[in-house]
Amino acid sequence: MTAAAAETRSESTERRGGRWIERWDPEDEGFWRETGERIARRNLVFSVLSEHIGFSVWSLWSVMVLFMGPEYGIAPAEKFFLVAVPTLVGGVLRVPYTFAVARFGGRNWTVISAVTLLVPTAVAAVVMEPGTSYSTFLLVAALAGVGGGNFASSMTNINSFYPLRKKGWALGMNAGGGNIGVPVIQLLGLLVIGTAGAAHPRIVLAVYVPLIVVAAVCAALFMDNLAPVTNDTGAALAAAREPHTWVMSLLYLGTFGSFIGYSFAFGLVLQNQFARTPLQAASLTFAGPLLGSLIRPVGGRLADRFGGARITLGNFAAMGLATGVVVYASVVRSLPVFLVGFIALFVLSGLGNGSTYKMIPGIFQAQAERRGLAGEEAAAYGRRLSGAAMGLIGAVGALGGLVINLAFRQSFLTAGSGTPAFVSFLGCYVVCGAVTWAVYLRPAARARRTARAGEAAPAEEGRRPVYAEV
Repeated sequence: MTAAAAETRSESTERRGGRWIERWDPEDEGFWRETGERIARRNLVFSVLSEHIGFSVWSLWSVMVLFMGPEYGIAPAEKFFLVAVPTLVGGVLRVPYTFAVARFGGRNWTVISAVTLLVPTAVAAVVMEPGTSYSTFLLVAALAGVGGGNFASSMTNINSFYPLRKKGWALGMNAGGGNIGVPVIQLLGLLVIGTAGAAHPRIVLAVYVPLIVVAAVCAALFMDNLAPVTNDTGAALAAAREPHTWVMSLLYLGTFGSFIGYSFAFGLVLQNQFARTPLQAASLTFAGPLLGSLIRPVGGRLADRFGGARITLGNFAAMGLATGVVVYASVVRSLPVFLVGFIALFVLSGLGNGSTYKMIPGIFQAQAERRGLAGEEAAAYGRRLSGAAMGLIGAVGALGGLVINLAFRQSFLTAGSGTPAFVSFLGCYVVCGAVTWAVYLRPAARARRTARAGEAAPAEEGRRPVYAEV
């Protein structure tokens, strides 16, 4: 860090308390090499840790339902609704969590949001026993939604630390490391069921209490607040009025909504459609979320190199094919084929998570350039709008998990299997693929006609795809 930067940071620390950085310009390559990259990487590491624990708590009830045998008196359809409740709460919380970063500081809010995870974990330990009413379980499961809110604040914070050319990789690493919290808690559930038995769910909860404390302490000691990041009501309103925000919300619903929805429902589908025991289901459920989490940074990296829109379009086509395999396996009741198709869906949803999130800052950067902005002015416009849009897009994407679990609930109630639900998901992927092509990859000649109707014109002539660089 330069002497000037150290001085401003020291003054800021005395003035505001906590670890504040006054100057932050990651697009300046000299600043990035000298100071920025090291600080950004350190914040990324501990952001991943906190978000990882948040995802585990958010997906807590996808594991708790595996411990709920007949003695709990909860029907399969009620379990699907139970695991859907945290996705709803987590999706809603993503909007205020996005703006909390600028209000409290990224480091400060990471500490607060981590400590908050103690509430759903401790309360679950109190109520997790036969005889507890279903309404109580619903209320406690709703508390776990705070873990879903962590994603929005974490992604908004890391988005501010990295330059545009590194965002795909950085956001992919941050989100992928967080997503791994889903299979990790499922593996822990498998370990507990396989050793202590299904009568001891509190062991899972006891493991996470000290991990939450570690995440909060590490955030307090090693993360930073960025003073230049401020809440901008105008940016939030502009992002809400921007059609691209809602287009990307749909695409993210198709990718991340699939990942989190399938993660929560996988074990229940195996139990109800293929008559697996809790131990058998738990031994299989972690594989898909694990692979989907690990590949998310690869989606971001591919998007950095080839363009997020291209990767996203191909990904939706592949998700449609994988869903077709799952539908076939559901009809013929083939568990091995079902697992191949379903795990492929996890992998592809993780890949698509990375590519779609990379598109967000690229879209607003491209819009700035089409409006005649350049250099730092264009970068500032892109950061301003993309940061505001991420909260809305992340919230809508998380609601996909609610939709998937409700679709499974209705499918099992009416047809006794998940086949109708998978058919509806196939239709969703077809729509998402078509929208990706129509909005971001159609020929520029068609975009020029749109521009004459009042939208931004393409940057150059010919048949170059619109927003191919995002």
